[in-house]
Amino acid sequence: MREIADGVLQIPLGFVNAYVVVTDDGLVLVDAGLPRRQARIERALAEAQRSVGDIRTILLTHWHTDHTGNVRSLRAASGARVVAHALDACVINGQEREPLTLLMRLASPFVGGAEKVPVDEVLSSDGGFSVPHVTAVHTPGHTRGHVSFLVERGGGVLLAGDAVGNLRGRLHGSPRPLTADRGAAAKSVAKLASLRFEIAVFGHGSPLTERAVERFRALAGS
Repeated sequence: MREIADGVLQIPLGFVNAYVVVTDDGLVLVDAGLPRRQARIERALAEAQRSVGDIRTILLTHWHTDHTGNVRSLRAASGARVVAHALDACVINGQEREPLTLLMRLASPFVGGAEKVPVDEVLSSDGGFSVPHVTAVHTPGHTRGHVSFLVERGGGVLLAGDAVGNLRGRLHGSPRPLTADRGAAAKSVAKLASLRFEIAVFGHGSPLTERAVERFRALAGS
């Protein structure tokens, strides 16, 4: 586990990342990795002298299996509340079928599936919610209900999810084969570029630890 900013830690889970935000009330886990990776999350927490039982809230950026694979088991083990946007909550809880792209259908036998789980807090607008000092930013495109989170620490820490990725130091938008709405995805990049933050972390790729918003502005203008 790597500390990216004060109380914001990265948990690498293969090609995808989860994050932990330490609060006065316990831990906030942002995304939960591929199925069958809970043991890796537990080991990472143990390295930081924490445990799954310390997780109070699980924030989900979107419904894709590589971000929701361990949510059900982690919620059961910790009693944590699950938070997601309304447009993706209906997929996460099983009310709607997963709108899989062709690439997702081909990868499904290898990736596995996420067990459906209730969403305890449904987000429907930008702004504050139950986790203090964290702002939800609806960033549709990758999925209809994709949401990024802005943490008020260290000049601002943006948890971008998959709205933007970092491939070997080069930022990119949502990959075309995994994007529900390319037009919305481009607008979401511009929306994030209009915010104020110093640090950005991604569902896929390494964090940017300084002047991150400038890189987002360059991407939005390209």
